[in-house]
Amino acid sequence: MLTLADIDFDATATLLARFGLALVRVADREPIPGSYWGDCEAGLIGATVYARGDTPVHSLLHEACHLIVLPPERRALVHTDATDSIEEENAVCVLQALLGDALPGVGADRVLADMDAWGYTFRLGSARAYVDHDADDAWTWLAHAGLVDAPTRTLLLPG
Repeated sequence: MLTLADIDFDATATLLARFGLALVRVADREPIPGSYWGDCEAGLIGATVYARGDTPVHSLLHEACHLIVLPPERRALVHTDATDSIEEENAVCVLQALLGDALPGVGADRVLADMDAWGYTFRLGSARAYVDHDADDAWTWLAHAGLVDAPTRTLLLPG
């Protein structure tokens, strides 16, 4: 499982900042504020993502994506749980892989493999199969939100 300690923190913080988010590194063995799952899983409070060195990158990206898909006024209200709907959750699963491609040394393939290892479940048996063959609704949702280019299925980075 790829963790925050394995990647460039500054590159990750810079990527999230492009979407109006802050990334705060929590000290080792300290509780992660706003963590829905506890343990080493990333947390959310407002427009801030909290993670430790042992936080899985897929967890950090997943939680960040929940904030990315929300308008700023709704972000301010988030504490721990940001999911609004099944459609949003599906979109977040696709978006986190796209953000993985935007980070040096990460990539979508690694994010998707780590999602499988963590225990995500999809009808087609893997996160990769979901993104490639079963996520049309998520791609449409992301396109309507202005986060992906629909024809090419590529991430649209702000700024």
